[in-house]
Amino acid sequence: MSDYPFEKFAVGQSVSRTEDPRLLRGAGCFTDDFSLPGQAHGYVFRSPYAHAVIKTLDVSAAKSAPGVFTVLTAADLEAEGVAPLPCRLAVKSRDGTPLVKPARPALATDAVRYCGEAVAFVVAESLAIARDAAELIEFEVEVLPAVTDAREAMKADAPRLHDEAEGNLALDWEFGDGAEVDRIFQDAHHVSSLTLRNNRVVVSAMEPRAAVGEFDADSGRYTLHVPTQGVFGFTNVLATQILCIPREQLRVMTYEVGGSFGMKSAPYPEYAPVLIASRLLGRPVKWCDYRSDSFLSDQHGRDSWAEASLAFDTKGRILAGRVVSYANLGGYLSAVGPSMSTRNIPRNFPGVYRLPVFNARSHAIFTNTTPIGAYRGAGRPEGVYYMERLMDTAAREMGIDRVELRRRNIIGADEIPYDAVSELTYDSGDFPAVLEEALAAANWDGFEARRKASAAKGFLRGLGIGCYLEVTGPPAKEMGGIRFESDGTVTMVSGSLNYGQGHAATFAQILTTKLGIPFDRFRLLQGDSDELIAGAGTGGSRTVISAGTLLLHAAEAVIENGRNISSHVLEAAVEDIEFEWGTFRVVGTDRTISILELAESLREGTSLPDDIPQSLDAELAEDTPPSAFPNGCHIAEVEIAPETGIVKVDRYVIVDDFGTLINPMLVEGQVHGGVIQGLGQALMENTSYSEEGQLISGSYMDYVMPRADHLPEFTFASHPVPAKTNPLGAKGCGEAGCTGALPAIMNAIVDVLSREAGVTHIDMPASPERIWRSLQSRKMA
Repeated sequence: MSDYPFEKFAVGQSVSRTEDPRLLRGAGCFTDDFSLPGQAHGYVFRSPYAHAVIKTLDVSAAKSAPGVFTVLTAADLEAEGVAPLPCRLAVKSRDGTPLVKPARPALATDAVRYCGEAVAFVVAESLAIARDAAELIEFEVEVLPAVTDAREAMKADAPRLHDEAEGNLALDWEFGDGAEVDRIFQDAHHVSSLTLRNNRVVVSAMEPRAAVGEFDADSGRYTLHVPTQGVFGFTNVLATQILCIPREQLRVMTYEVGGSFGMKSAPYPEYAPVLIASRLLGRPVKWCDYRSDSFLSDQHGRDSWAEASLAFDTKGRILAGRVVSYANLGGYLSAVGPSMSTRNIPRNFPGVYRLPVFNARSHAIFTNTTPIGAYRGAGRPEGVYYMERLMDTAAREMGIDRVELRRRNIIGADEIPYDAVSELTYDSGDFPAVLEEALAAANWDGFEARRKASAAKGFLRGLGIGCYLEVTGPPAKEMGGIRFESDGTVTMVSGSLNYGQGHAATFAQILTTKLGIPFDRFRLLQGDSDELIAGAGTGGSRTVISAGTLLLHAAEAVIENGRNISSHVLEAAVEDIEFEWGTFRVVGTDRTISILELAESLREGTSLPDDIPQSLDAELAEDTPPSAFPNGCHIAEVEIAPETGIVKVDRYVIVDDFGTLINPMLVEGQVHGGVIQGLGQALMENTSYSEEGQLISGSYMDYVMPRADHLPEFTFASHPVPAKTNPLGAKGCGEAGCTGALPAIMNAIVDVLSREAGVTHIDMPASPERIWRSLQSRKMA
């Protein structure tokens, strides 16, 4: 491609995000930056109780307060035909009964089931007035006992949240043959088992959720300005399933989104009241969450217990695996319900290893906590974490070097395509090469010298490894559109949505390479539901695979349109028109016209016959390619101060196979971000509740987040083996950093604890206190 005129911006080049200059100047528009003339302001009155029956909800005093326009309750929403928030997961328990789906009202009806549940929506001239008026709401309840731990909620004497969920159980799901795994475990040479905690985290996106609703009486249409992860599906759900109106009567607009990690993908309880209030009042209504309310109302991530086991033969080869999990759902089902602890465990637990037989059983349980939803990886990090912690544990128990144990079980390049126990087929990859490259980059064999150097300084040094393979999001309907605008720019239309990934640059690189159009001519349109004909949104590390493929197909349609149009302009047969590097040419001649010249000619009114395309523009919707299998190996080294238990991640090596890297710099940035979130969960982040269901860690005074000085220098390398299931060869990268970080960091910590104190397990978060106590355990014994 050395002669390619736009090589600097082609696929495979590191190109800066095009939105960064705008955002760094403060010129971005997030939802709370958006205001409309005459708008009122909304405030959500939330339950201060985790579990209670509502006896009295009297909003009359608040409603009559000066400056208050209205106060909406569940009764008002019911009168307007608003339905409960849906859970889209279709899954059955092992006995064939469907997932128990209790109604989740936008505003509480007969009871409240978690602290922070929305009860009433106050609308006033200003936010201050609305907030003050909320203090006038008379809210009397019968407080009930609360339960916040999933395993405790299953006990016979636990308080029951929903009448239809006996034992608080929404789902008892199973994958694989449990009896066969029992038999294998009984006959196995060795079985390693761990009970592992997957700690609950607050998503903590930089931008709190916000919404501005308006209603146009003339057209009978609502418009909601709101941060999402994709407006097409969001609009469908909010319109047809919650507001119970035709999709055409709702427009959703998303601008800049300040992070999401899965949290902003689906409608929340506040959005219907915002829209209903805007119609009833005849004026726009704006609402934005306070950060303290975000801790309560934004769906949380993770939160499960797992009993994980692996069986081995005499040569250290894996015979079978099992994971029995207890997943905390919170007070209600989120949009994705227990998908993280069901389908994503068997898909991701096997990883890069030959696992012949696997059984998973998942119990999904209601508790008096904030609902749990997708959070960066959504079950992928969990599955890999369970496997990699078991591999280190088994190696220690069997007296086999942990790298050697992995080498004995890793799938070879000559075994690809490989039919995994997950019922998926790995189409590409060289897992042993990735492992060996990571070991070399980390100077694994030189660790002992570094350990002694740390000891000389008074620190305990540990070495951890995490090999992973994860499965990207499943296929979905996506769109791709390309429009040649009157000002000479080219608009890319996609049903995905950028919230930090750098889609505009990435997509432009794909199209610059395919169409030969200068990179700076491209603009990206994603956030207007009126402009989309389909859309899978952004999530599951699949955007380049799905949206990138659809834009590539749209580009192919543009080229075909151009061949037909240029055949007329150049007075040649269509079959004699070739296209290369942005130019249409009559084969064997010097008669050419560039794609941008052709677009300009059409704008100036070039007349075309009726039987050929009238424009270069293309728009299509298709099912996206199947899931891909990004994989890699992370190696972490930690230093622990024995007097305090404080952990420093000192070195961190990453070798990943993401297939074709469209933009290597942005890929590396995504991985860094994922590793940092994994580090946060492994070392410090933890959402804690009191026995009464009160959120103890309800602010950044109590909830610890990673800071810049917690981060190591990263060594990042790519070992790409292009995917064979999509035309770009891409595999996805957005969640992989988090997936690799959890086991690498935790295995490094256990490496220290096992050597120094004989402690072979510690749960996340490995806080300084927990580590210090583990180190003292040998002294106390």
